[in-house]
Amino acid sequence: MAKRLLSLNFLLCLCLALVLVVAQAQLPSIAQPTATTTAPSPEAEGYPVTIDGEVIVEVRHGLGSFSAQERAEAIRRRILQVAEQDEIPLESITIKKIGDRREVAVVQGDRPLLTVTADDAGERLISQEAAAAELAQRIREVIGQYRQDRAPQRLLQNIVYAVLSTLLTLIVCSVIIRVSAKIFQPITRWGAQRIPTLRLQNFEIISTEAIQTWLLRALQFTRLFLLLFILYLYLTFVFNLFPWTRAFGQNFLNHFLFSLELVFTGIGNYLPNLVAIAVIITITYYILKGVRAIFYAIETDRLVIPGFYTDWAKPTYNLLLILIVAMAAVVVFPYLPGFDSPAFRGISVFLGILFSLGSTSAIANVVGGVILIYTRAFQQGDLIQIGDVQGIVIQKTLLVTRVCRPNNQVVTIPNSSLLNSNVTNLSVAIRELDRPLILQTTITLGYDVPWRDVYAAMIEAGRRTTGILADPAPFVWQTALNDFHISYQLNVYTQDWPRVPWILSELHEHLQDVCNEAGIEIMSPSYLALRDGNTSTMPSNYLGDDYQPPGFRVTLPK
Repeated sequence: MAKRLLSLNFLLCLCLALVLVVAQAQLPSIAQPTATTTAPSPEAEGYPVTIDGEVIVEVRHGLGSFSAQERAEAIRRRILQVAEQDEIPLESITIKKIGDRREVAVVQGDRPLLTVTADDAGERLISQEAAAAELAQRIREVIGQYRQDRAPQRLLQNIVYAVLSTLLTLIVCSVIIRVSAKIFQPITRWGAQRIPTLRLQNFEIISTEAIQTWLLRALQFTRLFLLLFILYLYLTFVFNLFPWTRAFGQNFLNHFLFSLELVFTGIGNYLPNLVAIAVIITITYYILKGVRAIFYAIETDRLVIPGFYTDWAKPTYNLLLILIVAMAAVVVFPYLPGFDSPAFRGISVFLGILFSLGSTSAIANVVGGVILIYTRAFQQGDLIQIGDVQGIVIQKTLLVTRVCRPNNQVVTIPNSSLLNSNVTNLSVAIRELDRPLILQTTITLGYDVPWRDVYAAMIEAGRRTTGILADPAPFVWQTALNDFHISYQLNVYTQDWPRVPWILSELHEHLQDVCNEAGIEIMSPSYLALRDGNTSTMPSNYLGDDYQPPGFRVTLPK
């Protein structure tokens, strides 16, 4: 297991290094521009003539029909041709005046390598001969190093160094991984015992386990950073051994230092904005804390504002929370990095368009939720009736209202739909007006039944029902005199509004029992029946054992 862990860590580091190498190969050097860059501006440095990462000269001016870039490429090509021919002695590289012209050339024998013009010497603030002599000496040194680096003995020696450094790197990384695997757990346990946990009253915000986990992650990150640093040193050393990769090895440190400089410079430049953001966030935090304290006092009746109900406290605080945070975000945005960039503005416009196009119904629901809150149509826990949906409100948000029906089915209703519907609240009279809820149910009976008997039977059914108040007593209304029957409406009082469906069911049961006991035949719904000669519709246990259906009464004309 340890060997597998070692292999995975080393492969991870090696892959990361290869990615960095490829990235550096694809991008121009930060410390030194390449010879294939575009034409520089007058203030730019020029085109370098580079051999194995060593800059010989920087060409700033063209010569004749050659541009500065073409001239630099031609000089490099000529020097490489001389360097690759080991039989050419270095002493053959000298300087020479060209005819009657004022230019001085660096030549190898009769082969010109480069020409030093008056402009080239003027930038060095020396004579053309002195500038040409310096360049000739520099070319001899670079060519000598070029041939020495490619000598078989030097290459074999560097290969041995690369193998030894690779083995040493593997051993060091293996030791670090093995040792850290054994000491990390004891160190994290020791640190967790020494660092106190963070508690808020009885609530543990940061536990010992969390502290131990964070310490372990910090140690693992430190180990990864150390392994990457060792890998960086290894790659820098190995790349500098061979001429073909020396440019990468020399540029590793330059890229690393340049990246650190960019990071710390950016942090330093951003510190004033960071301080401003911290001040804005701190002020916003304490404003929210004060507003929360005020509305919590209203919610708990410790602060009474005439006309402002306690159930408005929490939703009003939530709305103010959104507004205050939005205002703080508007103030903070100008201090964010890249706020004025076209990309940031484009993303802001894009998100604004998406929000505008996709939030029409959502905004309508939010507006409906706010209106429902401040009209106090219902509260969470109330029994309401919306169309054919009756149930207890279990959740009330800015977007939707959720109602639990008596059969435990939860109906989600958008708030915009509630604004267009009639909402019947069966709980508000009990909660706010201190009046019991009146339940009503209607039966229809024929005209042949005495209404006083009907009243007595229906009131008795109400008294037998659980949850019905004896005071005020139940009462009966005659709501309609229909063609074939009379509509009797029983009204009963109750305080137990959560059990309304069960109370009504039990009330209907007692209505049937009492009417049957009193010999009253319930005709709901109405139907046309030929009474003479037909059996009564009441259950047989209420008719008696000697009951016989009457026969038809037929009256013959005289």
